[in-house]
Amino acid sequence: MMDKIVVQTRKNNRAMSDITKNPPRAATKPYSAMYHGHRLDDPYAWLKDPDWQQVMKEPNRLDQTIRDYLEVENAYVEAVMTSEQELTEALFQEMKGRIKEDDSSVPVSDGKYQYYRRFAVGGQHPIFCRQLGGGGEERILIDGDCEAVGENFFRIVACKHSPNHAHVVYAVDTNGSEIYTLRIRDAETGKDLADKLTNAHGAVEWSDAVTLFYTVLDDNHRPHAVYRHRLGDMRSSDSLVYMEKDPGVFVGVAKTESRRYILIEAHDHQTSEVHVIDAESPDRPPSLIEAREQNREYSVSHRGDKFVIRTNADGAEDFKLVTAPTAAPGKANWCDWVQHRSGRLILGFIVFARHIARLEREDGLEQIIVTDMETDSEHEVVFDEVAYDLKLVAGDEFDTRTLRFSYSSPATPERVYDYDMVSRTREMRKEQEVPIGHDPDNYIVRRLMAKTSDSEGVPVTILSRTETPINGSAPLLLYGYGAYGYSVPSSFRTARLSLVDRGFHYAIAHVRGGQERGYRWYREGRREQKPNTFTDFIAAAECLIEKGFSRVGRIAAHGGSAGGLLMGAVVNMRPDLFGAVVADVPFVDTLNTMLDADLPLTPPEWPEWGNPIEDHVAFETIRAYSPYDNVAAEDYPPIFVTAGLTDPRVTYWEPAKWVARLRALKTDDNLLCLKTNMDAGHAGASGRFDNLNEVALAYAFILKVMNLSGSGEHEA
Repeated sequence: MMDKIVVQTRKNNRAMSDITKNPPRAATKPYSAMYHGHRLDDPYAWLKDPDWQQVMKEPNRLDQTIRDYLEVENAYVEAVMTSEQELTEALFQEMKGRIKEDDSSVPVSDGKYQYYRRFAVGGQHPIFCRQLGGGGEERILIDGDCEAVGENFFRIVACKHSPNHAHVVYAVDTNGSEIYTLRIRDAETGKDLADKLTNAHGAVEWSDAVTLFYTVLDDNHRPHAVYRHRLGDMRSSDSLVYMEKDPGVFVGVAKTESRRYILIEAHDHQTSEVHVIDAESPDRPPSLIEAREQNREYSVSHRGDKFVIRTNADGAEDFKLVTAPTAAPGKANWCDWVQHRSGRLILGFIVFARHIARLEREDGLEQIIVTDMETDSEHEVVFDEVAYDLKLVAGDEFDTRTLRFSYSSPATPERVYDYDMVSRTREMRKEQEVPIGHDPDNYIVRRLMAKTSDSEGVPVTILSRTETPINGSAPLLLYGYGAYGYSVPSSFRTARLSLVDRGFHYAIAHVRGGQERGYRWYREGRREQKPNTFTDFIAAAECLIEKGFSRVGRIAAHGGSAGGLLMGAVVNMRPDLFGAVVADVPFVDTLNTMLDADLPLTPPEWPEWGNPIEDHVAFETIRAYSPYDNVAAEDYPPIFVTAGLTDPRVTYWEPAKWVARLRALKTDDNLLCLKTNMDAGHAGASGRFDNLNEVALAYAFILKVMNLSGSGEHEA
């Protein structure tokens, strides 16, 4: 039986129609804590399961009272969205129809083999394959659809072949908690070895044909150690290679493009440190490149007798490239190679035997610069759209003149190119196919700058059909993120077309907290300056209204995770501005989360948000904008919220608590929905089509509450 104080509106199995008239209301239970002389009352703290670490591993361990509440919220969503079942299904079929069901990646060459992944018609999960480079019979290495049989959740996050091509190691998550099991498969027989590496984080690299390095999680779900494993050994006999003592630092493993060095990378959001192991001598202890220094970042690759390092050292805020001798790689021997230039952000680079390609961003647009290391000359690969997304694609061959990159824009499907760095010619290897059809000429991409109160210009990318009016009558979806330096790409996403083809403008606000306008753009959207992220988004919305793209109440705001924090903050600040809000797995209980040092991401994220436990200023800053703590007794727009039960990044109770407080305080009758995926984590459903169902439901909600669904219903 459900505890009678938990949900006050569902008794004696009320009919579905009654649920729609009486939204669930969570019980309140007294709870308070003192910080810096302030008392924090949290009447919904009980929604956090006291045994949450175990729930991450075994979701069925969730406290029954909490489970009952979440399931009633899910039943409410089902009930209020019943009228939109046909619309939701139509949206899903449209989105599915834009995905090539038997799609495959461009093969990656390595020695005599080509490796690729593909999907089967109707398949939800990738199938990893290889064949001989000159053609020949396909060999399936890992069939994701077969492996997923019987699992409610299934995701493969790594599949890497050994240097001698005899084995593949793959990492599997079966409940969405990002706790992975590594298995090793014989590439010829298709059978798994007895080796089974549990509690892994998913980062894994081969050193030689029989040795691999992998990361493991601590009790608080943080990747904190690197182990060495030899094929055939028991997990208990694996050697500890590196252990991180600082709970605020995460550990990963990687490998240089030359395959000469294994990299052990220790980092938080502003500080990093790298240790290297010669892949030819995997038993040797790691050696340090340069000891960590607060707010200094660097990443490492290798060519010849030198390491190539990207770093912000010496005030290079937008990063520079340096080289260092492999025999003495410390900072004292770093030599500037590509010098720092303010406003030109060096995003990353790929090292080849005779070339280095780097990806830069300047004035909000990416560009590729190729350097011929033998002639010390460089050239740019040119693109001409007003907004686009560009990515370097790492391969498995070091001694090659071919650089692979991908390109798309909001209107242009993704294209994968092989670029000859010597002849400077490009060959398109693949163009994303949209089976139900897509003509880029039917769409227009615009870029405008929204002015803020502090005279900054926020880039806004807009996708529209050519016939969609700009007179204030059209609905608009405005998307934002703004954290961790992540820049929202101006890329092609087929699901968006289901709104754009219904007359929406689709806009992305490139707010501070990302790096669209350089590292400064990130710095001015974190810690004490975090509120800039929120005011930038509001400025973008107001600019779009001023320019005639929409009007007050016709804008749907959308963001997820840290972008969900953005949603919660702006809806508290300007609830009148939006006609709908979608917040996916939103980081809305910001203050309580940053005060809980046991949560997986809290110590590593203090550099991003501030440490409110020790710093009174950080406490007051976060307290002033934390969405959960600033819900007020006022009218809010319709809001659709998602959560994942096993989410280790934004724990399920954050959105649950936020919705509970909104229900208790808001003064309107607008729809407020909480949809918790009881079988998934941060990224939602694992299957490619199951995930589309979640997007379709959110879009149906937007169309419903903005009176665009055609159902004939009106939502206040």
